[in-house]
Amino acid sequence: MEYFLQQLINGITLGSIYGLIAIGYTMVYGIIGMINFAHGDIFMVGSFIALIMIIALGLTAGSAIAVVILSLLLVLVLAMVLTSAWGWSVERIAYRPLRGSFRLAPLITAIGMSIILQNFVQIAQGARVKPLQPIITGGYTVMDSNGFAVQVSNIQILIIMTTVILMVAFSLLISRTSLGRAQRACEQDRRMASLLGIDVDRTISLTFVMGAALAAVAGLMYLLYYGVIDFFIGFVAGVKAFTAAVLGGIGSLPGAMLGGLLLGLIETFWSGYFSVEYKDVAAFSILAIVLIFLPSGLLGRPEVEKV
Repeated sequence: MEYFLQQLINGITLGSIYGLIAIGYTMVYGIIGMINFAHGDIFMVGSFIALIMIIALGLTAGSAIAVVILSLLLVLVLAMVLTSAWGWSVERIAYRPLRGSFRLAPLITAIGMSIILQNFVQIAQGARVKPLQPIITGGYTVMDSNGFAVQVSNIQILIIMTTVILMVAFSLLISRTSLGRAQRACEQDRRMASLLGIDVDRTISLTFVMGAALAAVAGLMYLLYYGVIDFFIGFVAGVKAFTAAVLGGIGSLPGAMLGGLLLGLIETFWSGYFSVEYKDVAAFSILAIVLIFLPSGLLGRPEVEKV
């Protein structure tokens, strides 16, 4: 029971990171029906921006608690702003000119932008992994029985709380603000939304910006949790987050978070009870099974063809 509880905590933490990245996929797909395969590399760029900021501030685990909190807030804000600028640039340069083209063209462009971002960071920062000493340390013992202590670390608490807060905030933004109404209108019919006075280009750009900002948060959380990044983490995390979005129902914000949590739990429990080498096989097998019986995902809605 103790080991199960520990793996549950670890799985929720990992799934929270996947869910934050998956929301970016599902928001873009929900509005323009395009899979932004460069989104995982935007997450990677956000991780590197956060690392550079932390090193520039000289932040270490020995710093005072107030200094750590204020510095991490500053790093978070700057990482979100700069990563959002990357997301906006990618949409403006690579995707907007092809929005009215045949469906395969944006897909090819997305893969091309992913390769460009990977190689840019590899040239700028080098191919070696970039380590970071733990900044947020300590934790709490939830249960101690039979010589096995179930622990939840402070960084795990921070990741889970951040994910919950952002999920609630973005759900309210989508459901109760004018931008959210514009996004939902563009999702239903972009041409009609344009005729009703909605600036479709601006709405889509802001959607990319919001997705990139969430990716930056996930990038910082990933960096603080694992303490090591490289130029290739965007590909792996992007594939996992895309899988999470499809599993939960791409186009659905709660589905993206649910898919991320399920994927994190599947990977963690499989690694804990079976073989860690086959955790990805288990995750993708569950995805295949779900899509066989629920083609729209767990919370997705069947796509209605407009005529």
